[in-house]
Amino acid sequence: MSETLVKAPHLITVTGKDVPGITSQLMKLLDTHQSELLDIGQSIIPPVLSLTLLAQIPSGRLDSLKNDLGETCKKLALDFEFRPMTEEERLTHPRFSPRPFCYVVTLIASPITANALHQVSNLLAGAGVNIDEIQRLSEGEPLTCVEMKVSSPLRLERTRLKSDLLCLSAFLKIDIALQLDTLHRRAKRLVVFDLDSTLIQSEGIDELARERGCFQEVAEITHQAMAGKFDYDESLRQRVKKLKGLTEAQVQAVASRLELTPGADELVRSLKGLGYQTAVISGGFTCIAEKIRTQLGIDYAFANELEIQNGEVTGEVLPPIVNGHRKAELLDQLATRLGIPLSQVIAVGDGANDQEMLDRAGLGVAFRAKPVLRKAADFALDRGGLSSILYLLGLSAQDRRTLLEPETQV
Repeated sequence: MSETLVKAPHLITVTGKDVPGITSQLMKLLDTHQSELLDIGQSIIPPVLSLTLLAQIPSGRLDSLKNDLGETCKKLALDFEFRPMTEEERLTHPRFSPRPFCYVVTLIASPITANALHQVSNLLAGAGVNIDEIQRLSEGEPLTCVEMKVSSPLRLERTRLKSDLLCLSAFLKIDIALQLDTLHRRAKRLVVFDLDSTLIQSEGIDELARERGCFQEVAEITHQAMAGKFDYDESLRQRVKKLKGLTEAQVQAVASRLELTPGADELVRSLKGLGYQTAVISGGFTCIAEKIRTQLGIDYAFANELEIQNGEVTGEVLPPIVNGHRKAELLDQLATRLGIPLSQVIAVGDGANDQEMLDRAGLGVAFRAKPVLRKAADFALDRGGLSSILYLLGLSAQDRRTLLEPETQV
């Protein structure tokens, strides 16, 4: 570039109806006026386009470039702004300052209101966080998922901010997730699910007890165990004893009528479409876990073995018991076997015995969970179906639809 550059880079912003050729014509103008393009950003809320360019412009070309921009934008029915970048803007732009710490905040609700966005953005501002980009991931009406790309010049106290967001989510009745915006956020490769009250809508052992006629007794022990108020191993043994005499045919009948959680099928099919490995790691029983594994096309299933002899449940569970610690061990072993680092693992569960498993995973999702797990997990999903987990990977509703549609040749 032969001409002397203006010291301050200039911002060029154009807005108006989106039509083909806008970017092409603006780039031609910058090239004609020997300007150096430093940054570019565009957003569209159909039919309106907003396009911003950051350019270093030769001092002798400022007026002529501005005039040409005016004529071009007039022909295209666009509004434009042309001004030098302020010193404050330079200090915060990654082109001229150290890269900020970047995060993603995902909001899920039905609907997401202006008040909810106000409250969340106000909390982020109070933590020194800037919102760089907002995009809608859901489609249709109402607005149910929004993703915010945010940044901070300093590393956030994520534990405290997560706690504040969790309190706000309960108050606003929306789900809010905070994640580091790294390659590993999208590049997950293994998703591990709890079974009872996660992939299926009920607790399998409770339904077996209903079949045996001892539902209330077993359900109370289950409730206390899931809330972390009862030693899991002992609670399991006590509950299984009450199933003694249940026939194998009855067990299979119960397994056949258990209902999947809404969104489970869409989630697993989408994950398989992306090439993910999937697994069930359950404190329930293999007779149920294997049926759900086959039904959904999940790759692996690990669960407790209910002892059956002569066609009847003996009232014993075969060791080792799949408790919270064993779940975490199985996750470790499976990830190692598949050569997948834990940072690329998602674990989903609902009870206290899932906490270790969720802690090991790169992303732990507490799905409609007990309070003890909601506080410990990376993200608590209370209002969307299981398929909402795909939003945490940055997948839009259109992405999800494409994954489930048969491939067509363009």
